[in-house]
Amino acid sequence: MTCCTMDAEGVLAISTTFISAEEIALVSHSLGEGLRQLDLSVPDVHCGSCISTLEKAVSALPYVRKARVNLTSRRVTCVYAEETVEGATDPTGIIAAVNAAGYRAHLFTPVAPETDKTRNQLLLAVGVSGFAATNIMLLSVSVWSGADAATRDMFHWISALIAAPALVYAGRFFFRSAWHALKHGRTNMDVPISLAVTLSYAVSLWETAHHGEHAWFDATVSLLFFLLIGRTLDHVMREKARAAINGLARLAPRGALLLSSNGSRRYVPLDEIVVGDEIAVAAGERIPVDGTVAVGESDLDLAIVTGESAPVSVGVGVGVSSGAMNLTGALVVRATKLAKDSLLAEIISLMEAAEGGRARYRRIADRAAALYSPVVHLLALASFLAWGLIDGDWKHAMLVAVAVLIITCPCALGLAVPVVQVVAAGELFRRGIMVKDGSALERLAEIDTVAFDKTGTLTIGRPRLVRLEAAHEADLGKAVGLAVHSRHPLSQTLAQSAGHVAAPFDRVSEIPGGGLEGMRGEETYRLGSAAFACGVDPAPSTADSPLSEAVLSRNGEALARFFFEDALRAGAQDVIKELESGGFGTLIVSGDRQSVVDSAARALGVGRAMGALTPKQKVDECQKIGDAGHRVLMVGDGINDAPALAAAHVSMAPATASDISRQSADLVFFNERLDAVPQAIAVAKRSAALIRQNFALAIGYNVLAVPIAMAGLATPLIAAVAMSTSSIVVVTNALRLNAGSKRSPVIDASRPAARGGEVKVA
Repeated sequence: MTCCTMDAEGVLAISTTFISAEEIALVSHSLGEGLRQLDLSVPDVHCGSCISTLEKAVSALPYVRKARVNLTSRRVTCVYAEETVEGATDPTGIIAAVNAAGYRAHLFTPVAPETDKTRNQLLLAVGVSGFAATNIMLLSVSVWSGADAATRDMFHWISALIAAPALVYAGRFFFRSAWHALKHGRTNMDVPISLAVTLSYAVSLWETAHHGEHAWFDATVSLLFFLLIGRTLDHVMREKARAAINGLARLAPRGALLLSSNGSRRYVPLDEIVVGDEIAVAAGERIPVDGTVAVGESDLDLAIVTGESAPVSVGVGVGVSSGAMNLTGALVVRATKLAKDSLLAEIISLMEAAEGGRARYRRIADRAAALYSPVVHLLALASFLAWGLIDGDWKHAMLVAVAVLIITCPCALGLAVPVVQVVAAGELFRRGIMVKDGSALERLAEIDTVAFDKTGTLTIGRPRLVRLEAAHEADLGKAVGLAVHSRHPLSQTLAQSAGHVAAPFDRVSEIPGGGLEGMRGEETYRLGSAAFACGVDPAPSTADSPLSEAVLSRNGEALARFFFEDALRAGAQDVIKELESGGFGTLIVSGDRQSVVDSAARALGVGRAMGALTPKQKVDECQKIGDAGHRVLMVGDGINDAPALAAAHVSMAPATASDISRQSADLVFFNERLDAVPQAIAVAKRSAALIRQNFALAIGYNVLAVPIAMAGLATPLIAAVAMSTSSIVVVTNALRLNAGSKRSPVIDASRPAARGGEVKVA
């Protein structure tokens, strides 16, 4: 039995009571090779300590291969084996492990959130605590001004009555988290916060009952007020990054009008669309899944894909992406991918992955936060015992311990890395660039060399067929019959050649770095480079040509030759010039003929260009650059680029790249221009600088504040203000990333350009 509710994070939360393995199988999905992925919503996650606890609890299961917690979406992503040597696994144990760690786990199904309930609750709590703190402060002013004993006691009791409900209501965010942690035998950063608030109120109440001169109800409520401001800022910053994801989710239709073979139409949910289905898309509707136009002509708004607002005309045979807006005419689209594999779903998953990465700086911050609770408790206990033994005033010793608990809250340290990564991911998204995780940004900030593929990367990837040589017209149909099975730009151009019907083949396979191979009976046909198709190098006249060539062969004998030319991407020359003036070495690594690569290199001003490279040779070049002490960014789009994208220090691919290349790349850009490369580098470098600054601010604050608190020089109120100010400073410093991106040049030209366009390798 299950029960469905909508939780505060805008996901369909299914109660974990009596969830069976069969129900989990419905929402998990296969990754191949006997692995499945399960996503769980865990709304109680809110800090680095929670992340560490959950990942350890789930990873301890013998059949779990990977566990990752995304703090922004409060999601646990778990990859587990369907079977082990002991037999079939029971995925319900994953949910049990999360619950045993003290967190509520629900099956995660993304839906478009209507309202941000958590933000509203936090804002209301900030208002309640702020109102209470203001009124208690007004009463405290009268006490500080020298009110007589009776008036002082009355004001203290009124303050206690105001503070009590405010602490219960506004403090529930911290108390509930602390109780869950303690109940399961662990601590988190909310334990000392709750302890500080409780002790401060208890000491103040004891003072009031014994007619004491001082009470600290104002400090207690003000502490909650400032803590809630920091937590609200953190939540709003994360939701601001997710706003882009939520906006994309709203672009996806919930279903589509499916055309049946008998001509009838019926509306079906998006998940029921399979490859090959034909879907009617009226003007004004968005394309539901990736596909090709089967019937009709129209103009599409592809801003979601390219970042360009100019409409693009499409017709029969043209590929279209999910999320694109159909502007003018009715279309029938034949699905080529499932909804979960379409471009819009991929963009959303990339955005969600960006915040969940475990970069080096993030791991440092998480480890520091994990050590925080025991260290703070020891410092507070040491301060309490030392002051109590030194002057015998145990009440004062308690206040010093409370001040230590408050002032050492690691909110600033916990925010140092994620808030910068959230801002950076949002800034890159506005520029049409998706980053998979924070570690990619960190690695991108370290690069000093950029290697480009040519076709589809430095060029627009839409070559034009300028000449063909064929002895028989029928051979052209065979070339088209092979070409329709590939996403390579030359194949796509050939497949769309008018007047040639694709000839059928018994079997077709694509060989990375070579071309296409098809079987018709006992005959083997190949389409690709001359070396691949015929096993020989091209003729000298062809080898020196700046045109790209594809050869169709039968059993190793050439039947037809096709010659293409491809235009450079707009602004590619400016990008190369900008990179080299910023001190970055540039080079071209391509599988195309050397003469074609040299022609492109001369037009772009690239000093080093290598052509006729196999996928392995591209990997070798990246490794040579790394062995020479350089950090290389690989930018490519083809299947043959995927190994080099994975081998490079960091990698980028255009949205038009092959599926495997997009999966291998660390960043994906969705506009037509190459400006995304220097823009991403600039954002990464500013992010790294801001993270280091935030670490310095957080550590410097603790170095100064902890001795002051332990020396008894800070009251609980001063400690609360100091702690909250440090968090606000860190968040404000992170926001400088957006301000700096509007003023600063894309690449810092002050870098020494010692390497220029040449990269010396071992």
